[in-house]
Amino acid sequence: MKSRLSLLEKPWSLVLALVGLIGGAFYLSTVARNTNSSLLCSLTAARGGAAEATSTQLKAILHYATSRVTPQQSLSEIRVSFDVLRSLGRPSNFLVYGLGHDSLMWESINPGGTTVFLEEDPKWVQTVLKDAPHLQAHTVYYRTQLKEADRLLSSYRSEPKCSPEEAYLRGNEKCKLALHNLPDIVYDTEWDLIMIDAPRGYFPEAPGRMAAIFSAAVMARNRKGSGVTHVFLHDVDRKVEKMYAEEFLCRKYRTKAVGRLWHFEIPLATNVTHHRSRFC
Repeated sequence: MKSRLSLLEKPWSLVLALVGLIGGAFYLSTVARNTNSSLLCSLTAARGGAAEATSTQLKAILHYATSRVTPQQSLSEIRVSFDVLRSLGRPSNFLVYGLGHDSLMWESINPGGTTVFLEEDPKWVQTVLKDAPHLQAHTVYYRTQLKEADRLLSSYRSEPKCSPEEAYLRGNEKCKLALHNLPDIVYDTEWDLIMIDAPRGYFPEAPGRMAAIFSAAVMARNRKGSGVTHVFLHDVDRKVEKMYAEEFLCRKYRTKAVGRLWHFEIPLATNVTHHRSRFC
């Protein structure tokens, strides 16, 4: 995520559109605060109140108006997740794989919600947090390498702890695709949206996104509350992303494809009727 972001020059049309999206989120959150006192209470409890949500959005507008770099995703791709957040009509739990110059934007379009970022590079986490210390960002250790993608896909079914009926994440060392050592907040939160735009997956020794995709599927299927989990996967023009999405996120749950982004709505495992030995 971060290497490509740093090389992009700023097209002013995209900047203006981003400012419009963030401003729209700001307007919607303001209207909600003025018309729904119970929502105001939830905003205050979750993120420190209306002032903090406003501050985050204003910082984002200032950032994109003055920065020389722009988000990795195109405007049409960004709008997919923005529209989902808007349709939910409430502060949401948003988990983002990847930390970069677009992180302030993701935080700002989820006013009052919980937005958490997972990043593989601890030095990059420190760099980003210097400019945006309010972001909730955590370093993740991946046990996989991109060059293992084919073997992991063909062999995961032989490990019971990777199977749909037994798969879990926290402490699951037997399943190499399971992210077993994430911060507690990741396991203890039911995520409404999961964005997968990291880790790196463009050279053989890179971690690849195999574990991120598998773990997102497990989180969505094991959700305790009602409703679906919205999963967004970027860079689906690449072989591994596409292959793992079709194995774990399921083509039948894909609701939208825009540019290099796929949007899935994954139901609870208890609401699914298919062969128990497969995710799809």
